[in-house]
Amino acid sequence: MADLSEIKEHMEIIGADGVHIGTVDKVEGDRIKMTKADSGSHSDHHHYLSGGLVAAVEGNQVRLSAAGDAAVLLEEEDGGEPLSDKRS
Repeated sequence: MADLSEIKEHMEIIGADGVHIGTVDKVEGDRIKMTKADSGSHSDHHHYLSGGLVAAVEGNQVRLSAAGDAAVLLEEEDGGEPLSDKRS
């Protein structure tokens, strides 16, 4: 896992394949809080990504260890429950 203290507000979050996942709002504990605008049909609240998914912080980008299509499935709600549970 990369050093989460290097992650700053408004950095782009990309998958291992370079696909845009979202934008950093801030880091909360061991999770990245994404901006509401990147929460798709759930734009009334924030989504989170586990800090364990961060492979590297490069320039103004947070690169994840998972490809974009898989990373989106790993998004979490505020309480930590997987977003994928809400999509069914």
